[in-house]
Amino acid sequence: MSSVALYISTQPGAQEELVARHAPLVKRIAYHLISRLPPSVQADDLIQAGMVGLLEAAKQYDAKRGASFETYAGIRIRGAMLDEVRKSDWTPRSVHRKAREVAQAVREIENTLGHDARDHEIAEFMGMALHEYQQFLQDAMTCHIFSFEDLRKHEDDELPIADQGPSPFEHLQNINFQQHLAGLVEDLPERERLVIALYYNEELNLREIGEVLGVTESRVSQIHGQALLRLRARLHERDEGHNKQHTPRREQT
Repeated sequence: MSSVALYISTQPGAQEELVARHAPLVKRIAYHLISRLPPSVQADDLIQAGMVGLLEAAKQYDAKRGASFETYAGIRIRGAMLDEVRKSDWTPRSVHRKAREVAQAVREIENTLGHDARDHEIAEFMGMALHEYQQFLQDAMTCHIFSFEDLRKHEDDELPIADQGPSPFEHLQNINFQQHLAGLVEDLPERERLVIALYYNEELNLREIGEVLGVTESRVSQIHGQALLRLRARLHERDEGHNKQHTPRREQT
């Protein structure tokens, strides 16, 4: 048992002291995330959600899993904040529906033409003017409809607690999915791939990415949205192929 776990188990009020000691971690994570989220997201809301995550971390921490408390708490805090962002999504259903329609358009265009679907091709397929399509991408990003986390089939922002851990099969599925997703990112058009890398790997915000690419922040938002729509379309196509392979064949009579 680690010193932290031993302290928690033997000292009255240890959880409260642990929470107080790591409260600054909540603010650090909140202000790190806020620069990468839409203006509608408030830092105070993230901090409040993060404190709940920290409290849960103090209750659930198990040193036998090998992670330090700060590492474990950081994952729980960030997960709680992202959950709060998802719950506060005020996006109209019509926008979500249009996003699915655009993803379907991307699949059909790419299957028909054999190349990455371009903005003007998608707009034409959807019966929209190009500027209307680009405005849709920007509006959808502002409504935080597009999230890299939302592309995943399994949520892994939090370390599983002892009685809710994934089975070995589920863990393998998650690894396979992440490997496949990484491959799809590599196959994105160059500018979309660069925006994804700068946003998710280098953790730059949209303004900073715009400075790197020499384009406006709104254009970065459009490229980001287009990249995630393309990934959504290609993931759906992958899932359809997987389901077809595993559909039982009917016996002929």
